[in-house]
Amino acid sequence: MENKNWEKYLETMLKIRFFEEKVFELLARDIIIGASHVYIGEEAVAVGACAAIKENDYIASTHRGHGHCIAKGGQLPEMMAELCGRATGYCKGKGGSMHIADVKTGNLGATGIVGSNIPVATGAGLSIKLRKTDQVVLCFFGDGASNTGGFHESLNMASAWKLPVIYICENNLYGMSSAVKRVCSVEDIAVRGTAYNIPSEIVDGMDILQVKETVGKAVRTAREGKGPTLVECKTYRYYGHSRSDPKVYRTREEEEGWKEKDPIEQFKEKILEANVLSREEIKKLEESIGKQVDEATEYALNSPFPSPDTLTDDVYAESEAGSMN
Repeated sequence: MENKNWEKYLETMLKIRFFEEKVFELLARDIIIGASHVYIGEEAVAVGACAAIKENDYIASTHRGHGHCIAKGGQLPEMMAELCGRATGYCKGKGGSMHIADVKTGNLGATGIVGSNIPVATGAGLSIKLRKTDQVVLCFFGDGASNTGGFHESLNMASAWKLPVIYICENNLYGMSSAVKRVCSVEDIAVRGTAYNIPSEIVDGMDILQVKETVGKAVRTAREGKGPTLVECKTYRYYGHSRSDPKVYRTREEEEGWKEKDPIEQFKEKILEANVLSREEIKKLEESIGKQVDEATEYALNSPFPSPDTLTDDVYAESEAGSMN
């Protein structure tokens, strides 16, 4: 049945939403220190896209990457520990919010530098081609990243060499506080694929099923050796760029209009109409996930900080030839 995985999709979107709400709370209490960019409102993109790939496929993430990590199989306790700077986190507490990586699940890592994951994803695509596997890479980035040189260079390379990369632009209308319409020469970022002979698609990023279908088509194209696709997901972040953002550059009417398209609430209605779950079952699922987030937070706060003795650990890869003198 088409809807056999719908409960799992809803569960993952709820995990992202509840996790991010807890993150914002911990930021306000100064338990999580530094910048953190929550993914609330964009859950359908990460979950829909990752639902279209296999466990051994890769993703490359962004500074707003918690949702991508969870959608690719990231565990809440290790994620929360990383955000809290604890030694039990994915990067031993040294990466924090913007640099979570989990190579075991195919998450090549998030990055705090806008657009810098795009060349990384392209390089991963090249490695797949050289190794002659049928893997693919999902490369997530925001609208602002499409204005960087790395974006254009990467798309050109991926097209010329037919690399198995799906470039997914999460267009949430704003790069920090700059409206995309003020800084982009085109209305739709997807059209930029035309310059590099890359097929492009525009999809409703608030609809998980549309995202999954469109990315799934691009994944099949990549696995067949036909090269990359550029997918633009029209979406919206409910919160500001970060906790210090008062959102003075957008109206409350605009915000409310997008919240009426909430990806989770829309999908709940589809689930109810298809009799996949009842309202009571959805409520129980929400309660279960809320408990998981609370347990992950407790795990993180009870974990130790990294020892000062480990400051220089993991900076360089171990060499078989031994250390340099």
